[in-house]
This record gives sequence, structure tokens and C-alpha cells, in this order.
Amino acid sequence: MSDLLKTETIKNTEVFVREKLEGEGSGHDWWHIHRVRNMALSIAKQEKADLFVVELAALLHDIADHKFHNGDETIGPKVAGEWLTSENVESNIIIHIQEIIKDLSFKGANVATPMKTIEGKIVQDADRLDAIGAIGVARAFAYGGHKNRELHNPEIEPTPHDTFETYKKNTGPTVNHFYEKLFLLKDRMNTKAGRRIAEARHEYMKDFLERFYAEWDGTV
Repeated sequence: MSDLLKTETIKNTEVFVREKLEGEGSGHDWWHIHRVRNMALSIAKQEKADLFVVELAALLHDIADHKFHNGDETIGPKVAGEWLTSENVESNIIIHIQEIIKDLSFKGANVATPMKTIEGKIVQDADRLDAIGAIGVARAFAYGGHKNRELHNPEIEPTPHDTFETYKKNTGPTVNHFYEKLFLLKDRMNTKAGRRIAEARHEYMKDFLERFYAEWDGTV
């Protein structure tokens, strides 16, 4: 595939994804995709990865998220594959991107989610970095509101999920999500850049919850 065709495919994919996700209110909107794409490309340049694969996978990673399709884990890779086929992308690249999308998601505290390629590791890091820090806090509560979850309930303990099925069925308060997922991501980064950025974002979340609990208890 020529560089000109690759550029055209990226532009077409950006339009396709933006039309699908713009204005979405749960934190999985076009701007999430935009941030993940930019972060993934930044890391990919440091890692000397395939920029075309990384950019397409980042753009398409949430095109049909299982959370909004009755838990169907196959629909994201399927929709991405259909789109890339319509763009005449080579089959080996399509399969690679589909595998990245299939394996990308966090699936529970006690569930391993290894990525097979450096491109997959990079997109996974970029996606997880957008789940932590200041934006991660905002997205967590946006999604909690979208799902009608309580902000916090000290009578409900966090659950370290052992399977993806139990993780998908979780309905706990949003604050529990910090312990069930967000605080775990720092130590699951794949790349040096991902680990470095995650450190500062992790500390921000710790500071945020410290203040949250103090306000909850009426001490500040």
C-alpha cells in the first residue's frame, strides 16, 4: 500500500470514527479516540513501531465497544474488519488490527491481557493512560453517571474480578472502579514511555481520592 493510499485511509477512518462517536457522553467519545491516537503515535515513534497499524488500531479500538453492545466481544473487531476491507487494506494488516482490538481491553483485576505485538502494546498503553490521571477521573465519573451508578458507597467493597464475565457484570459505585481497575494500570504498562507517564497520573488519582474521602467525611 503506497504512502498516499495510507494517508487517504487514515483520513477516511478518522471521518468514519468521528461520525460514529462524536457527542457520546460516557467518556468513550471521539475526543477519547483523538487523545489515544496522539499518545499512541508519540509512543510508537519512540518504539520504532509500525505507525500505520498503530494509528488505525487507535482510531478503531472503540468503534463498537462491548460495553455498548450487550457484552459482545466480537463486534468491535468485526466492524473494524469490515471498514478496513472497504478501504482495501491488506488482509494481514486487517488481521493484526483486529487482534489488537480483541485483546486490548482490561478484563478484570485477576485476568491477564497480554498483547502479541509492539503495536498492540503501544495502543493498549495509550488507551490505559487515558483511563487514569485527571482525564481518567473525569471519564470514570462520566461512565458511572451513564450507567446510573452511585458515586461512592462505603458499605460496598471493591471486587477483584477473576473473569471477564464477572467484570462485565459489575455494577458497583464509581469509586470502587479505582481499586478494581484504575490503580492497577500503572504496573501493567508495556512500554517505558507508558510507565513514565502512568506514574504521575497514578499519583494524581491518589491525591484526588484522598481529598474525596476528606470531603465525604466532612473534615475539609
